[in-house]
Amino acid sequence: MAHILYNAWDSLYKEPFGAVKIDHEVVWRLQVFPDENEEIHYVNLILTKDGEEDVPYALENLNHDGLYQVKLQIGTAGLYFYHFEIETSHGRSYLEKRQGGMAQQVSSQSDLLRFQLTCFDEEVPSPKWYRQGVVYQIFPDRFANGLPNGEVQGRKPNSFIYGTTADKPYYIRDKNNEIVRWDFYGGNLKGILKKLPYLEELGVTTIYLNPIFLSRSNHHYDTADFLKIDPMIGNEDDLKELITEMHKKNMHLILDGVFNHVGKESIYFNASGSYGKNVGAAQSKESPYYSWFDFIHYPDDYKSWWGIKDLPVIDKDNPEYQKFIYGDSNRSVLSKWNNFGIDGWRLDVADELPMNFLRGIRKNLDSHHKQVMIGEVWEDASNKIAYDERRQYTVGDNLTGVMGYPTRIFVMDLLESVKSSQDIKKYCNEYLQLQENYPRDFWLNTLNNIGTHDTQRIKTVLHNDDNKVIQAFRILFNLPGVPCIYYGDEVGVEGDADPDNRRFFPWGQEKNSRIIQEVKQLVDKRKKNILLQEGRLGFVIARGSHCPALAIVRYDDQGNSVYNWLNLTQYKQIISPENGEYLCLPQNIQQKFQHELTLDSWEYKVI
Repeated sequence: MAHILYNAWDSLYKEPFGAVKIDHEVVWRLQVFPDENEEIHYVNLILTKDGEEDVPYALENLNHDGLYQVKLQIGTAGLYFYHFEIETSHGRSYLEKRQGGMAQQVSSQSDLLRFQLTCFDEEVPSPKWYRQGVVYQIFPDRFANGLPNGEVQGRKPNSFIYGTTADKPYYIRDKNNEIVRWDFYGGNLKGILKKLPYLEELGVTTIYLNPIFLSRSNHHYDTADFLKIDPMIGNEDDLKELITEMHKKNMHLILDGVFNHVGKESIYFNASGSYGKNVGAAQSKESPYYSWFDFIHYPDDYKSWWGIKDLPVIDKDNPEYQKFIYGDSNRSVLSKWNNFGIDGWRLDVADELPMNFLRGIRKNLDSHHKQVMIGEVWEDASNKIAYDERRQYTVGDNLTGVMGYPTRIFVMDLLESVKSSQDIKKYCNEYLQLQENYPRDFWLNTLNNIGTHDTQRIKTVLHNDDNKVIQAFRILFNLPGVPCIYYGDEVGVEGDADPDNRRFFPWGQEKNSRIIQEVKQLVDKRKKNILLQEGRLGFVIARGSHCPALAIVRYDDQGNSVYNWLNLTQYKQIISPENGEYLCLPQNIQQKFQHELTLDSWEYKVI
């Protein structure tokens, strides 16, 4: 049987690499080496648009080096899958996807692992202030209090305020495990304003705020009124002052939009009637908000987010709700806050928002020249299926990027799960798959993290090992996408799952200056090196005397490169080019690794 070669990550076999824009030519090539006396009958590319029938395309024999080639222009945006079919005088075989862009020849087409091709309509906006910057995520109640003597404003009924900011977060629940007393520390917008010099010194250029709108809880994902800032957090004048001062410092602000659900105790639902004359959906079917919700049994049984009755889900296909959130009128929710001068939005549970709803949000943001629209999607966003629907996040007309939770998984895998070079290769190839699947601008807009309000703190995940925490930050800052620091991680704040991961920032009690100094250096290094902001990604795995060392390589099409070497162990490593394995790197970039290298315990070396 003929020997057949294909590698989707090698320009010999596919050009261009990765996702393509509509009407852009794509070239596929195979190398086919028949056995003696074996005749090639045909070589076909089998291309399938998601949900449609297979379409075969014949590859032409180029009559040199065993190469067969086909050129196509893809005219419709969306997700495509492909494999190859080859028939010779010895029979028929198929070429399916394997790890790292490689292909494997199989005899049956059942359950083929197909290659993916992402085709997009247009490049997404990629403002330099965002893509070349560093983001800092703040949970408003837990960062800083800027009022005199730490006064707590806007106190809520049926809640408690901690005796000191050093107290650990704690929920008071009833017998049904429902939270009945929300806890607060008193962080506010004035506190963030007061700490801008700290963030500026750290090198932060953008703040991403967890929700700030009126709600009953401390996390504010149970919105009570989209048009009001929670008085515990501040008021509209506080927000305007914060934005003004941030812009003076060339810093930018991204708000959290929670449009999938609201709080049970909101003006829209008003389950307990606490909003007086305002008639919520749970009070009357005549309420202007009644059609926003899906009642199973009125008024006590209704569709809620993941079955949490405190969070009634809204019908995003409701025209009145759409108009309220992103309508053309300046009275819509988005328009109101866009007019304050904010710089973008992060969208909570984006995979629960219909595509037409996301496109409506994008249209509103474009009309206000707001170019950042980051969706909370935890997986590969190019092929995400939610509620039995393939989500077309990467075609260019909705999200401009997503949160980089796969980056966090990659970092944890490298620092916690690696036992051999094969482990590293597996994790690196899995991560590189995103670079192939995402359009380039979408990929570089990814908001990467090693911790958020929804995860354990990185210090806790890595068992309080500062060497590993520092390596985690090094990996984060050297990968494509925009690095995002979860408040307090830079000073070694610990924390298990929610609510422990939402401790108050330990002002004046920071225990770890080593981590923050390293983070400052990484921020400065990234700002000064365009390859770390815009470059392509590849890896080198070099086998040393212990667990292999890893180089995160960033490079451009002109042949410029930077090798960021990481020793992932406590042992001294001596590595050489002869022992290097290269992943997704062109030959001219591979040649930059020419000399033996020594890495001390946990060392990070830039070449």
